Amino acid sequence: MKTKVATVGLLLLVSGLVAVPASTAPDDKDGGKDLPIVSRYPGSEIDNFDNKAFDEITLITGGPACECDGTKITTCKTQHLEGKISWVSYNSPNGRSVLEIYRNYEQALQKAGFQPVYSCKDAECGSDCGQLRNQLDYIGGWNNRYLVAKLSRPTGDVWAAVNVSDYGPRNNVMTVEMKPMEAGLVRVSAADLASDLAKTGHTALYGIYFDTGKADVKPESEPALAEVAKLLKQQPAIKLIVAGHTDNVGDFASNMDLSKRRAQAVVQALSTKYLVGATRLNAQGLGQCAPVASNDDDAGRARNRRVELVKQ
Repeated sequence: MKTKVATVGLLLLVSGLVAVPASTAPDDKDGGKDLPIVSRYPGSEIDNFDNKAFDEITLITGGPACECDGTKITTCKTQHLEGKISWVSYNSPNGRSVLEIYRNYEQALQKAGFQPVYSCKDAECGSDCGQLRNQLDYIGGWNNRYLVAKLSRPTGDVWAAVNVSDYGPRNNVMTVEMKPMEAGLVRVSAADLASDLAKTGHTALYGIYFDTGKADVKPESEPALAEVAKLLKQQPAIKLIVAGHTDNVGDFASNMDLSKRRAQAVVQALSTKYLVGATRLNAQGLGQCAPVASNDDDAGRARNRRVELVKQ
């Protein structure tokens, strides 16, 4: 690496280790700030940005080169992540190469304890995938370099994705801080559940929480489970189908299996902790077969990931 790269350097901040105000530049887009975990390459200017307290993203984490079927990524390995997602797109400074900026990010991440997961350059990265274009300008065909790295922390893993391209030229940084979403925002009551079942024969539970790809009911689900148990106690003759539903991320067979295991986990929790008779509950998994919204955006996928109670 050239000596001038080391002297320019990239300041990378890891939350909880260093607290330094975010950098700004006169031509930054209004409201734009550096990420609290990864700062900008010196001289870069913020072109666009976005922050979500809790959302989901699919990152490319391995080869072979990615191809796309519409907006769906194919052939390459991916990792579906949920947590706090922060993204900044910078216009790169003049006179700095793609490689120089990329190496600074790469070294800074390594020094901060991030472990590399995947990297590629140019044609190795594959074709334009619209699913990621708005976040990372992850575009094959131009001179670009892409890197994904992971930091393991007791408070939750952090993923960092960097794409540096001569398209612009631009450098883009995204971080995903893995943590549970703020629970308790969706209130469930036995009365509301009973009303829905009487009117439509089914009701959706959005207060049952699972980690991504897992079927263990999280502790934040207790208030909703308690209201279901209350309903069953108030109506001793009622029998329910507990149906698990997923979005369309991942393959069909895996989603069917996951939704069934999640439904079974809810039945087990109601049976063991709340002493509901197992014969009153029938666990079924419907995977992505019965969406209530489009799977083409994050909001729709969030609605489709649910547990439903269906009156037998």
